[in-house]
Amino acid sequence: MSISQSPPRALWRRLTAAYAGLLSILLAVSVGILVIPVAMQIFSRFTSLIPHYIWTEEMARFLFIWTIMIGAMIGVRESTHFEVDVWPRTGPRVAALARLLGRLGILALALVFVFAGIKFTQFALNRISELAELPLWLIHVAWPVTGVTWLIFLGEQVYDDLRAIGGSAS
Repeated sequence: MSISQSPPRALWRRLTAAYAGLLSILLAVSVGILVIPVAMQIFSRFTSLIPHYIWTEEMARFLFIWTIMIGAMIGVRESTHFEVDVWPRTGPRVAALARLLGRLGILALALVFVFAGIKFTQFALNRISELAELPLWLIHVAWPVTGVTWLIFLGEQVYDDLRAIGGSAS
């Protein structure tokens, strides 16, 4: 590996780390905002102080879907999603090979999310939600965005695993 190839890799790592940081912030914000419509729904059921707003259910559903998808993106980045430790302790090459096999499964799922998600989003382009009248593509686009994000994060993980299998230092 020549020295001239290292700076682009370092830049890529900084960009993906910044993207992961942004996702973490978005996750915290979405959970924080999700509390508002859910709390409004709960309080409106048990008291007459707050009127029963129908849009809160739909807004909560939108936010809940995005919260799940952003959490799944972060989980893939941190290798905590779709990962189970059942193998005995092995050397670094065997461990990298086991991780790589698992990541190939996530890669297949990511490709499904991207290609089926694009069709899913196209289906919703000219549709609006019934209650809040929000464009439905705002929910549907979560699937291809999640798939592309998984591909980005998996790319650097697969690269690291291949280097470990080949015996190269990172």
